[in-house]
Amino acid sequence: MYCYCSAEKEENFKTFSELIMKSESTNFQHSSLPTTIMADKTRDTQNATFNIKQRRKPTIQREFWMLCIVVLTLTLTPDLVSGAGSSKNGPTSRRNHPKCQEITIPMCEKIGYNMTYMPNQFNHETQEEAGLEVHQFFPLVGIRCSPDLQFFLCSMYTPICMESYNKHLPACKSLCERARNGCGPLMRQYGFAWPERMKCENLPEYGKELCMDPTLQASQEAQGGGSSSSSSSSSSSSSSSSSSSSRGVPPSSKLGHQSNGGHQGSLGATGSNSNPNSNPNGGLGISGLGGAVGGKKQGIMSGGISHEIRPDSNHQKIKTGGVPDCALSCHSPYFSEHERTFATFWVGLWSVLCCISTAMTVSTFFVDMKRFKYPERPIIFLSACYLLVSVGYIIRLIAGHEAVACDSAGAIRYETTGPYLCTAVFLLVYFFGMASSIWWVILSFTWFLAAGLKWGQEAIASYSQYFHLAAWLIPYIAVLAMSSVDGDPVAGICYVGNQSVANLRGFVIAPLVVYLIIGTSFLLAGFVSLFRIRNVIKQQGRGKTDKLERLMIRIGVFSFLYTVPATVVIACYVYEQHFRHDWESAWTCKGCWPDNASPDYTVFMLKYFMCLVIGTTSGFWIWSGKTLESWKKL
Repeated sequence: MYCYCSAEKEENFKTFSELIMKSESTNFQHSSLPTTIMADKTRDTQNATFNIKQRRKPTIQREFWMLCIVVLTLTLTPDLVSGAGSSKNGPTSRRNHPKCQEITIPMCEKIGYNMTYMPNQFNHETQEEAGLEVHQFFPLVGIRCSPDLQFFLCSMYTPICMESYNKHLPACKSLCERARNGCGPLMRQYGFAWPERMKCENLPEYGKELCMDPTLQASQEAQGGGSSSSSSSSSSSSSSSSSSSSRGVPPSSKLGHQSNGGHQGSLGATGSNSNPNSNPNGGLGISGLGGAVGGKKQGIMSGGISHEIRPDSNHQKIKTGGVPDCALSCHSPYFSEHERTFATFWVGLWSVLCCISTAMTVSTFFVDMKRFKYPERPIIFLSACYLLVSVGYIIRLIAGHEAVACDSAGAIRYETTGPYLCTAVFLLVYFFGMASSIWWVILSFTWFLAAGLKWGQEAIASYSQYFHLAAWLIPYIAVLAMSSVDGDPVAGICYVGNQSVANLRGFVIAPLVVYLIIGTSFLLAGFVSLFRIRNVIKQQGRGKTDKLERLMIRIGVFSFLYTVPATVVIACYVYEQHFRHDWESAWTCKGCWPDNASPDYTVFMLKYFMCLVIGTTSGFWIWSGKTLESWKKL
């Protein structure tokens, strides 16, 4: 029977059972079946009843080991998920790199090489797409504000592709600075700034890392010491022209090696469709450390995006406010530094309090396992879920915002499946957060079985394995099928839907709404049954209803402490998904939107508070004198 112990003394669930049996004998004539369960009241009684004692009673140990298996499985999941996403975020090698293709953009056809690859570092999938953007600079190239501008632009939008070298080869910082110094003043005169994505500070310096600067290379060779190297490179290029062309490599291309004298190697490449007039320097001027392409790993930076994390051709483009290839910074641009600092403190405070409260609840369960029987046992698993959710937030607090939610280029993570730290935080916060919602549904369902259908605790416990299967399997399948983990620029965790409204609606809002509606429905149905039993007992005048009323109050308070925060969290997510496009558009286009088109800081702080306060108050059910008695027995 559905029952609870009073806080004053142990009564072994007898009184409430008697109350229900009295109401049954008056209204439902079930007094002849004190130890059986009616599976279907419309069927024959003999076919629908069974003896609870004949059913094998699931042990506490079985549930404990089931929970251990879930946690163990999840500890292995980050490796599985991270491994699945390594091809997206790992170093770009030739096996991931697209094949070389001939340059078809008119402005870049005669610049000293004729082969490129797509997507480029700006995530242009095709040359047509890259050409539409690079040709916006054609007027500057036409007026020759800088003789280096054309080669620099083409090196960015149509990067050189060589079968013999499987990494991105950027322009040198010196080349970029000459182009910027020549054309930057003219651009500023007409109200344009030098593009942020082409910052010269992100490019390697000539002579320290592999990069291209034909003008500087030619200047050094003209000063002396470079003539022999240039002629040697030219002769070697001529001998290997035919073989290189057959492999799709730009003709007359070869990486030179550093001589014993310390001169830098060069690449004298003048594509088959080029001529001395198109490239007076006679080569690309590739500078490197020792010329050893396959030796020391280079950390080449291009346009603010590290080559080591440049996505492959299957990547999904990033858009912010409708602007393609535009990513948010590591920290939220909508809030001030002071607000971001307080957000870290706020999330850290409630995650620690949630961890302490839920740890006490779970510890009390292990101290006195026999005390927590169905239908109240799901409260323990709900608390255990929030314990692990709080651990996820604490890991972020210890590791730091940048280590969890940001990539190596200083941008927030977008639809990633790694690295391990981000994946671990995501699993703890998202998986166990969703599992806690399912345990809330199970808790409401078991209350309904006990109060509404008159199931006993042993009958409910006999289905515990199915409860665990639903609670752990559903979010686990969602996690495995998901490759949409992104960073939260406010809290600094990895979650779902922080950068994608579609993912927020499908993987967060929709499940939470479904779980809340189902759980609340079972809860209300159980309350209706309890009120009906209470009224029957009062009408018959057969006993007191004090204990039943106290039970109803406890259930009501606990339900309030869960449903209200859960509803507020959903409301915050709905607010976020509804206005996010306006915030991003106002950020990408200053002056296009009103000044108040920015998120409300209070709503975000309320969301994090409500997410964690549920776990903090989940121990309400054990706040009684019996808990102190259980701990005193140790």
